[in-house]
Amino acid sequence: MLKRTAVCVGALVLGLSSALTGMAQAAPDPVPRPNAAQVRTDTTSVSEKDQKAARSFWSTERLLAAKEAPLPDAGPAGRAATPVERDADQGPAREIPPAQGAASARSTTTSGSSAAASSPTRWTGGGLVARTAGRVFFTLPDGGLVTCSASAVNSANKSTVLTAGHCVVDASTGEVYKNWVFIPGYNEGRRPFGTFTAAQLLHDPEYVNSGGNLNYDYAFAVVSRYNTRSLVDVVGGQGLSFNTAVPGMRVHSFGYGGSDAEGNHEWLNHCEGDQYADQGRADSTMLGIGCVQTGGSSGGPFLADF
Repeated sequence: MLKRTAVCVGALVLGLSSALTGMAQAAPDPVPRPNAAQVRTDTTSVSEKDQKAARSFWSTERLLAAKEAPLPDAGPAGRAATPVERDADQGPAREIPPAQGAASARSTTTSGSSAAASSPTRWTGGGLVARTAGRVFFTLPDGGLVTCSASAVNSANKSTVLTAGHCVVDASTGEVYKNWVFIPGYNEGRRPFGTFTAAQLLHDPEYVNSGGNLNYDYAFAVVSRYNTRSLVDVVGGQGLSFNTAVPGMRVHSFGYGGSDAEGNHEWLNHCEGDQYADQGRADSTMLGIGCVQTGGSSGGPFLADF
């Protein structure tokens, strides 16, 4: 089975145009709208007032009550308009290196991989992923409390988070979710590096235009500083690789799944496997691995060369 509907992040990102690497060149607070020629996204800005309200909204009780994000109901192939034509000219391969961040100097865990995991296993290996992966929280229009996974990624503004599209916008209505925050390193209610609020939320317009085609189910958030410090300066950022995804590559998958075995969203889980192409949808550009992480893990990172 395919893992989940998140686009992949780390040493590897799947299905993204190289144009996305040009996003968010300005200082993170405040954050101007990115150049439309550089970034193929729809951008929603969040006022400082709403950011402050979002940070206050997420009490520990609400964090613990949040449930996994609803997946789009777009049918077996969605309603995408010509994904093959869109993906035909993605440009050359490009890599962005990871950034370590200040937290690496005081980490009490060591980097390393756990034993090969074909089903989700609690991650105890520490390292950069233990700081950069985290949970996203937001609210639905009906007031529902929702959670996903995400990862801090290296970028010019040092304030960018990569997650799944369905963790940012309702594909059926185009409505962007409210009270959106990212908590890197989340662990059983603890926020070791603080709570970062979204200043901008960016999604691929084709995700909404297609009614939720999973080929476009990725999104970015540009977050404001926390106590005057940028996200990457605090926790570091995963590297990105554009236009390099291939079947057969070994990858490691991380996320905060909601099953009992995965800790009901409360800790970071890991599994690994060789990528293979999605055979379930005729127009799919996705890759997956033979390890199933459950709802709430959407948006978490895939890491290659781990």
